[in-house]
Amino acid sequence: MDAQQPQRAGVPQQQPPRSPQTGGGGDFTAIFNVLFFFIVVFIVLAGCQALVPSSPSLGNSLSILHQVPEGHVGVYWRGGALLNAITDPGFHLKLPLITHFEPIQVTLQTDLVRDIPCGTKGGVMINFEKIEVVNRLHKNYVYETLLNYGVQYDNTWIYDKIHHEINQFCSAHSLQQVYIDMFDQIDEKMKDALQADCTKYAPGIEIISVRVTKPSIPESIRRNFVQMEEERTKVLIAMERQKVAEKEAETQKKVAISEAEKNAHVSMIQMEQKLMEKESARKQEEIANAMYLAREKSLADANFYRTMREAEANKLKLTPQFLELRFIEAITNNTKIFFGNKVPNMVLDQRLLGNLLQEAGRTVEA
Repeated sequence: MDAQQPQRAGVPQQQPPRSPQTGGGGDFTAIFNVLFFFIVVFIVLAGCQALVPSSPSLGNSLSILHQVPEGHVGVYWRGGALLNAITDPGFHLKLPLITHFEPIQVTLQTDLVRDIPCGTKGGVMINFEKIEVVNRLHKNYVYETLLNYGVQYDNTWIYDKIHHEINQFCSAHSLQQVYIDMFDQIDEKMKDALQADCTKYAPGIEIISVRVTKPSIPESIRRNFVQMEEERTKVLIAMERQKVAEKEAETQKKVAISEAEKNAHVSMIQMEQKLMEKESARKQEEIANAMYLAREKSLADANFYRTMREAEANKLKLTPQFLELRFIEAITNNTKIFFGNKVPNMVLDQRLLGNLLQEAGRTVEA
């Protein structure tokens, strides 16, 4: 301290600049600036990493700004405990390192299960190369499902479950049933089996559909099936040909029946036409007969009337004088000349003739 007194009393000298880090009460501005710079860079990098939907778990833990993609919901863990808060799609903030984030899909998703070996009832090993399970986790059951079965809930209720159900189905049926007869029913049976357990234990999981591909079987058995199918195809072709022949025969039969019915119908019409013609001729004959009968009756009546009138007239004419006149006219008209030795003897007494005629007239009147 004493050595520095003369310098202070004299001409003032330029003092060297003080370092900001000297002494206990130095300036920490630069340190804060550097620290702030690293924090900002860290936040930006973490935020950029959160913008990628497929970011790893470490990035989800370290990020502050994160994004929930469309069709998903945001689920959070704090200190390993699942939080009840669920966020919708969009940007959100969380505490880094303390809060962990995972996007959970709540729309339709397809889980692809590959290579499922199983043994049939007869002991033949087959392999289902691919089974697709279309499912969906309902938004209202996200918390309950993740709380009970974790983020990989589909491993428990889809992947492992489909293996179990396929093996159960194969062990209860023969190769013929699994590969051919009941193959079209496997989809529905798997769907019903998965949905039944999910409804009972994980109601938030909905099984939409199951698509099962044809299983692969041993080559020797496959060749036998191919041969069987070829023989079945030949039988089906023969049956189809038989059906075609039967249809053709049936068609010919129908054509013949139709032709016969047409001819019968035509014959019936012709017969009815002839009957109508006969009936018309009969009616015409009856009319003609009636007309003839009426005409003849009229003529007979006229003749009868004429005869009666003539008879009445003759009756009035039948007098002795008229009869004598007619007799004389008849004798006169029948005059004959006889030649020979003997002449017929005939005495004609007009009086005797008159008396005879009178007697005849009285007889007629009586």
